Amino acid sequence: MKSSLKITAKVKSLNFKKIAQTRRQRGYNWEDTLVKRFNKMDSWKAFRLGSPSVALPDILCVNNENSMIFTIEAKSGTGTTLTVPFDQITRCLNWTNNFTVYKTRKVVLAFKFLSKKRIGTGLYEKRELREFYKVWNDKKDPIDTVCRYDGTTYALIQGEKKKLDIKDYEMPFKSRHLKIALRTD
Repeated sequence: MKSSLKITAKVKSLNFKKIAQTRRQRGYNWEDTLVKRFNKMDSWKAFRLGSPSVALPDILCVNNENSMIFTIEAKSGTGTTLTVPFDQITRCLNWTNNFTVYKTRKVVLAFKFLSKKRIGTGLYEKRELREFYKVWNDKKDPIDTVCRYDGTTYALIQGEKKKLDIKDYEMPFKSRHLKIALRTD
């Protein structure tokens, strides 16, 4: 009896580890894709900045010719929403605000909804791959931010949804999966 419980617990533990590893891998791939897109362009340099345990943005992009710097928080997944916690936005704001030599300083939230939608444990259905780029208004206090599959956003305040209008940002590169959120105002 004890041995079967240990085996079941071990299998569940391995499944959760595999799921977490898959989720992290998707995030790294999205970050890597964004870095490559920037680095293909003249005058742009982009860098992945480290692991999740370090207080750094996912990506730092600079254009010295046009005096621009972006810090990017990249999220990707198979669900219908993707969330950026407020502390990650704060981290990006701290970095962009420290580089005052750049005239244009932006915090960009990059969302990628994969072409398969999770509908259950290990179950997926096909859908359109979508990318959204939102620019954080540095005059607003950072807050947990959620992007839906249709590109609309809302804030999460103590578990409650609040309206949050974040502007779409036109990135300096082209993407065939780029979508613009439809406004329902």
